[in-house]
Amino acid sequence: MNMIEKTEVTESGEKMAWNEPGDDKGDKKDPWGSRDNKPTGGDNKSPPDLDEVVKQMQNKITNLFGGKSGGGSGGDEGGGSAGSGGPSSTVIAALIGLALVVWAASGIYIVEPEERGVVTRFGGYTETTTPGPHWHIPYPVERVEVVNVDQIRDEEVGYRSTPGRSDDTNSVPQESLMLTQDENIVDIKFAIQYRVKDARDYIFNVRDPNSTLRGATESAIREAIGKSKMDFVLTQGQSDIAERTETLIQSILDAYGTGIQITSVNLQSAQPPEEVKGAFEDAIKAREDNERLKNDAHAYSNDIIPKARGNAARQLEEANGYKARVVAQAEGESKRFTDLLVEYEKAPEVTRERLYLDTIEAVMGNTTKVLVDVKGGNNILYLPLDKIMGQGVSAGSTTLPNMQPSALQPQSTQQTNVDRRLRDTLRDRGER
Repeated sequence: MNMIEKTEVTESGEKMAWNEPGDDKGDKKDPWGSRDNKPTGGDNKSPPDLDEVVKQMQNKITNLFGGKSGGGSGGDEGGGSAGSGGPSSTVIAALIGLALVVWAASGIYIVEPEERGVVTRFGGYTETTTPGPHWHIPYPVERVEVVNVDQIRDEEVGYRSTPGRSDDTNSVPQESLMLTQDENIVDIKFAIQYRVKDARDYIFNVRDPNSTLRGATESAIREAIGKSKMDFVLTQGQSDIAERTETLIQSILDAYGTGIQITSVNLQSAQPPEEVKGAFEDAIKAREDNERLKNDAHAYSNDIIPKARGNAARQLEEANGYKARVVAQAEGESKRFTDLLVEYEKAPEVTRERLYLDTIEAVMGNTTKVLVDVKGGNNILYLPLDKIMGQGVSAGSTTLPNMQPSALQPQSTQQTNVDRRLRDTLRDRGER
């Protein structure tokens, strides 16, 4: 931009530049001065030269970008041109515009699905952005801090694990040694898992969330252990202590407004101090043996008692069955005797002979040999009924030992003689 020198014609016909200063005698040739060269007020100073101010600003910008000064103030028209070594106003505007574009583009950011963006303006909270692309006023006006709200984070109390080695842990006695209700000391190690549920609270409400979580966890664990006895802590109470600890930790963190959600509390180990560990192990083994023997005794009792109860029930059922059978038989015999008495009263002789024959038949039906005493004779007749009834003995081929010649008769004849003699014998006994 070329500077155009502005002049004015004075009363004497001379040309004078607008920015030409007056002489030392007070003769003011300044066009802003009065025509009669008299001061208009108490101050005799002239207004600032606008061209000189603009020139000085251009020189400063040129020097800032590494250019050369545009020359003196004597009205050199090429002082600000490219020939003098300084950049043109177009280049300067382009550079300023590019810088503004880069500055504005630096405010673009992307929030992943598992993250939340917390926007602050001059350090104060503005908003929480959800997943997706966003823009904020670039630094130093606004800043964005991205927090992963789905990541499961770990915190260890009572020990520190060595990275890369799951079996190598370093105990921290000032955190792990705790006092129980019965005034015993136990060595406790806890592992806490948590995630961020509120990104704003997680960033603004506490200065160091991890230290706050560790302090709250240690406080909650000491409270839970302090209300439990040592035997309960070392044996069956570990799951209950972990549940109570998780509830206490979450209540403390919610009261502090940390924006942390506890997902799990795991009791890694609970054991007595190293100095008395051997004695406690012996006591635990004795207690385990006691429990094992009790369980064996319960198992034996559960096996033998049902069997005994089953045998007792079976014997009771058999006794009841025997009782019912005997009673039924007695009632049946009594009923038969009553019926027989009625028949006997009607026909005594016939009934008596019938009873006799029935008795003999019942007795003889279970024997295989019969000895018959013949009346008026000296011989005793021997009848092998098993052989007579089981085999078909022929008259000429079979000889029965110890038998009379009459026994060698045909089978039908022998059977007829036996029946006749038997009837005679029974008749004689009946007459007696």
